[in-house]
Amino acid sequence: MSHSFCFLDDIATADLAFDASGDSLQELLHGATCAVIDAMADPSTVGSAWRKSVERTEEDPAELLFDWLSDLVYWKDADGVVFSTFTLTITCGDDGSWHLKGELCGESVNGLVQVLRNDVKGITKHLYHVRQKGMCWHARVVVDV
Repeated sequence: MSHSFCFLDDIATADLAFDASGDSLQELLHGATCAVIDAMADPSTVGSAWRKSVERTEEDPAELLFDWLSDLVYWKDADGVVFSTFTLTITCGDDGSWHLKGELCGESVNGLVQVLRNDVKGITKHLYHVRQKGMCWHARVVVDV
């Protein structure tokens, strides 16, 4: 499986935008998560002493991605952390709903050892979309910084 993301210039003034893609919904979420984590801090400079398990269930894959990325912003603010790694598993239930089970790893913000980038304030619905074309999934996300 593979995923990717790229930051976009001149899409949203005073915000940060990116496109993500993956060859499955899980890989799409993986790529989008990497983009948000990378927007906050260089993950290679962040430890993993802090851990948080997250579970989400949504009927709409676009809402699942939005809620998951919003969880990253929430935990950054609530616990004052940035992230180094994460795991996530996506399954589709018999009723067609999507279930995400993930774990975020990171540590408290420390500008003396971490390369901090942006104070992400939220995930927006501006220009937001998630689409599946054949076997590939694509998303555009604008992040309020």
